[in-house]
Amino acid sequence: MKKKIRAEDLREFDITEYLDSQEAIAEYLTSMIESGDASMLAVALGDVARSRGMAEVAKASGLTREALYKALRPDAQPRFDTVNRVCLALGVKLVAQPQ
Repeated sequence: MKKKIRAEDLREFDITEYLDSQEAIAEYLTSMIESGDASMLAVALGDVARSRGMAEVAKASGLTREALYKALRPDAQPRFDTVNRVCLALGVKLVAQPQ
């Protein structure tokens, strides 16, 4: 007889556990860019920053930790400069290509 699993016994999914390589990070960010939703990109950048350590990313980007959290929250509309600085700190770049 199969044991039933209760939903409340399941661990909450955390994408940061899977962002363990530059390739995984690039693929994740690319899929968020392709969604066309700027707030999804902000959230994805926040996920990647959390996987690397917010304090480290904040220092590398020249932003305070508090500003980084604020810029990458779900309802944020970060400036391009902020997105670019975070991408550089994460070691990724945004690329335009023909459709």
